[in-house]
Amino acid sequence: MKVVLVTPEYHQTRGNTVTVRRMSKYLQKSRIETTIVSLTDGQSYDPPLAATIVHGFNAYRFGTYWYQVGRPSLPYAVTITGTDLNHDLFDDEKRQCMIQTLDGAEAIHLFNHRGQETLLRQFPRLAGKTVVIPQGVSVLPRSVPPIAKEAGTCVFLLPAGIRKVKNVPAAISMLDSVHRKHAGIRLWIVGPVIEEEEGKRVRELIRQNSSWVTYLGEVSFDRMGGLYRQADVVLNTSYSEGQSSAILEALAHGVPVLAADNEGNRDVIKHGQTGWLYQNRETFLRYAGRLVTDALLRERFSRQGQQYVTRHHCPETEAEKLLHMYTSIMRKWQ
Repeated sequence: MKVVLVTPEYHQTRGNTVTVRRMSKYLQKSRIETTIVSLTDGQSYDPPLAATIVHGFNAYRFGTYWYQVGRPSLPYAVTITGTDLNHDLFDDEKRQCMIQTLDGAEAIHLFNHRGQETLLRQFPRLAGKTVVIPQGVSVLPRSVPPIAKEAGTCVFLLPAGIRKVKNVPAAISMLDSVHRKHAGIRLWIVGPVIEEEEGKRVRELIRQNSSWVTYLGEVSFDRMGGLYRQADVVLNTSYSEGQSSAILEALAHGVPVLAADNEGNRDVIKHGQTGWLYQNRETFLRYAGRLVTDALLRERFSRQGQQYVTRHHCPETEAEKLLHMYTSIMRKWQ
């Protein structure tokens, strides 16, 4: 079986890139041949005629690709992303393409039941196609980090591509209030600039707070392990999420998480067990302050987070369930 995985901007370290790279690695361990196609605006592509199955990530972007290559007579599955569920589904310009793409899919993969419920509220007719498979995650190899933690500091790490939905300015603004009480706080922001205007805004805020905020830019996935191992807390300040790879990676590395209380984050973070979910600035400040001062709390969150991902986000199990989905598609297709 040959599976072609099609994802936007594979050259950048984004959530979909991390997901597709992991899936490809563990599918290959199951003797599945995989090829990755990276979608970049303005490029043209040849049809994936040698494929057994095509698996697209992000229904809208995959849909535009599929029509560009002439809708070849091949079965395809689609993974629904956070951008699909929280934005494109309600965008009049993208919704129709997304609907056509999902109607033509043999299977629709979602990471959690919350996402499945959101999709089916809009399109109940798709119920028979949906498959829920949580993301897998594993501990990254040791690597030399691009920055060294200063002695006596408490590092908050924010892995996020710089775009409005990630709400990076809020992290700087809210942590500034904590920093005024705890001068040893450091904020490391890591991720590519995806939206240039938002990038300019974030860079200006960093310049104004350069004594304690550092922007590391895009860091290769292979080097992220060194950052997680130095972090005391991982932040997620997104307005919306699907199922955050960064949060799962933090938990796998035993790093407590402080995350915005949105639907995707609620699926992963068990409030008060593997981290905290904040609802507003007030709760963020309260929780962040506790995490700075309470080492035993961080240790408990660390232990329980690792236990959670071991039980629920095994990459071998993910690959096994994907293979079952592909096999079911081929049975129907033949």
